Amino acid sequence: MNMKILKIISLLAMPLAMAQQSTRFVYQVTATPDSTSAEKKTELAYLDTDGKKSFFYAENTLKRDSVMARMRATKTFDRSQMQNLRSNLLFTIEKDLTNQTLVYKSRIGRDQYSYNETPAFAWKILPETMKIGDYNTQKAETKYGGRTWYAWFTPQIPLQDGPYKFGGLPGLIVKAQDAKGDYSFDLMQTKKIAEIQQPQSRGQYITIPKNKYTDLEKKFQKDPMSFFNAQGGGIAPPMRMSGGGGAGRSAIDPKQMQEMQKRMEADIKSRNNPIELK
Repeated sequence: MNMKILKIISLLAMPLAMAQQSTRFVYQVTATPDSTSAEKKTELAYLDTDGKKSFFYAENTLKRDSVMARMRATKTFDRSQMQNLRSNLLFTIEKDLTNQTLVYKSRIGRDQYSYNETPAFAWKILPETMKIGDYNTQKAETKYGGRTWYAWFTPQIPLQDGPYKFGGLPGLIVKAQDAKGDYSFDLMQTKKIAEIQQPQSRGQYITIPKNKYTDLEKKFQKDPMSFFNAQGGGIAPPMRMSGGGGAGRSAIDPKQMQEMQKRMEADIKSRNNPIELK
């Protein structure tokens, strides 16, 4: 085989090789989860993809998985290690990029739920362009989940994907923001990874229609304790370090339990401004 033919074959093989690589797009997520407060919450989220499917989840979800795996391996359980790994993104989104379908997974109370969705993004591509980092982007607009969204996508990365559920544009979404400024997703970094990550799950997911999931979320927001009581008899007391290396439960008096309940209810009710309003 002569060198000219070999060179042509190599060039043809390059897109295939690139398609087989996995990529992590790191987004900064800025959110206003509490509509009664102007406080913004900022954290990082990952969009891991191999070009055919992708997973979108909070960076702290991956860190929590790592901490839990280490604690299970050492049989030393200390939940204080999880305190700084809280997230406002309490879900994982798995997308089938070929069919533009997705599976949304999250927890309500103690149970894990999932629903399937084919989002209908009626994108309107606008003439406005903007340079974001190294990327030339173009603006698009859509309405979804009770909000008007603006997205800036780049044909330089020919991937019909983006943060959260967004996708379907002729290029990766580099930035997405709702018209009220309650939520924004901004691409901060791109790097190659050995394989796409799927956050760990313990137990089975209950698959239900999206409208049923939304109803459950609303009920949970109004009365979270009814879910915990129905699913397992209230809040479990905090875990403690076990002298023998195993996990145990520390004794807790009713007053402490009541205080824990109030804190948990306040925390849940402070998340009253979800990404999707309807």
